[in-house]
Amino acid sequence: MSTIVATLGTDRARRLRAALTALLVAAFAVCAPFYFAPFQVFQLTMVLLYAVALAGLNLLVGFGGQISLGHGAFFAAGAYTAAVMLDRYDTGHLATLPVAAAGCFLLGLGFGVPALRLRGLYLALVTLAFAVFLPPLLKRLEPVTGGSMGLTVDKPQPPAWSGLAEDQWTYFVVLAVTAVALLLARNLLRSRIGRALLAVRDNESAAEVMGVRLSLHKTLAFAWSALFAGVSGCVYTWVIGFVSPDSFSFVLSITLLAGLVVGGLASLYGPLLGAAFVMYVPSVAQDISEAAPGVVFGLLIIAVMFVAPTGLAGLAGRVRGTAARRLTRTTTPAAADDDRSSDPDSSADDDRSSDPDSSADDDRSSDPGPSADDDRSSDPEPSADDDRSSDPEPSAPPTPADPAPADAEPVGAPPRTEKE
Repeated sequence: MSTIVATLGTDRARRLRAALTALLVAAFAVCAPFYFAPFQVFQLTMVLLYAVALAGLNLLVGFGGQISLGHGAFFAAGAYTAAVMLDRYDTGHLATLPVAAAGCFLLGLGFGVPALRLRGLYLALVTLAFAVFLPPLLKRLEPVTGGSMGLTVDKPQPPAWSGLAEDQWTYFVVLAVTAVALLLARNLLRSRIGRALLAVRDNESAAEVMGVRLSLHKTLAFAWSALFAGVSGCVYTWVIGFVSPDSFSFVLSITLLAGLVVGGLASLYGPLLGAAFVMYVPSVAQDISEAAPGVVFGLLIIAVMFVAPTGLAGLAGRVRGTAARRLTRTTTPAAADDDRSSDPDSSADDDRSSDPDSSADDDRSSDPGPSADDDRSSDPEPSADDDRSSDPEPSAPPTPADPAPADAEPVGAPPRTEKE
C-alpha cells in the first residue's frame, strides 16, 4: 500500500512539475517579443519553426525507430509549395499552410513505401540521396521555382487593430502554428498510432504478433514526419520571404538530425531544445572562430553529448539522479552514527573496547578452541594421571585374603562326632 501511495505521489509531483514548466514557457513565449530587439525576435521565430520540423523528425526517429537524413528535402518541398502559391497564384498566406501540409504528407507516404524494405544505414543512405538530388532538381525547374535565383514573396503584414510590428505579428503567427503542431504531435503519440509506433520501435516481431501492421505504420511514420516538415517549410517562407535551392542543401538535413539528438530523442521537450541549439550554436561558433565555425560547432556537439548522453531534455533528470545518489551516500553514515549513539548497550561495548585489560578476556572469550581445563572438567572418567596427582603418598595395593578351606572348622564350634 505504501508503494502505491509513493508512486501516486511521484506521478502527481511529476505532473505538477510539467504543468509549471509549460506555464513558465508559455508566459515567456507570450512576453518575449515585447522585451527583445527585432533581430532577437526573429531568432526566436526561427527557433519555433525549427521546433515543428524537429517534432516531425522525432516521430520518425525517436518514436518510430527509423532514421532519415532527408528531412531537409521535405522542408524544402513545403517551402517551395508556399512560395509558388504566393508568387504565381497570389493566394493568402494561411491558404498555403494546409496545401503544403497535404502535399508533403502524400510525398512522405509515397517515399515511405519503397523504404519499407530498407532499414538502418541503407535507409539513411536512400534518404540522404533524396536530400542531395532535390536542390539540383529545383534549379532545373526554372519556370516554376525560379531556378538558381529563387523566389521572393511578401511577408504577412499585421492588421491595423493589432498594433504590432511586422516581426511581432509574424512571431505570434508562428507561435500559434507551433503550439498547434506540438499539441498534435503529443496527441498523436498518445493515440493508437503512437502506441503502435513505439511497439514497432521496441520489437518488430512482438508488435506483429500483437496485430500491428508494420508496413502501414512505418509508412505513416514517414508521412507524418513529412507533414510536420512541410508545415515548418511553409512557415519558413513566411518568415524569410525568399527561397532558393541553395538554402536547402543536405547540410540542413544533417543539422536537423544533430539538433534532434542533442535536444533529446523520444522527448516532447527535445524538439524545442534542439531547435534552440540549431539556431544559436552556429552563431556562437561564428563569433568564437570566423575562420572555422564548423570545427567549433562540431566540438560543441561533442561536449554536449559527453555531458548529456541522452540529450538536453534528459539533463535535468540526470542531475537530479546524481544529486539524490550523493545525498543518500552522505546521509547513510550519519544515520548509522546516530543509531549507535542512541543505543544504550553500545556504551558498555565502547568502554570494554577502550579498557586495555579487557583485551585478554576478549581474546579468551573469542577463542573458538576449548581449553585443557574445560576438557578435563567435562571428562566423566578422570585419567590415572589425575588420580596420581591428587594422592601425595600412594599406598601398596591390598593383597587379597587367603580363602578358608572347605573342611576347616569355625572357631568356637563344638567337636564333631563320628556320627556327624
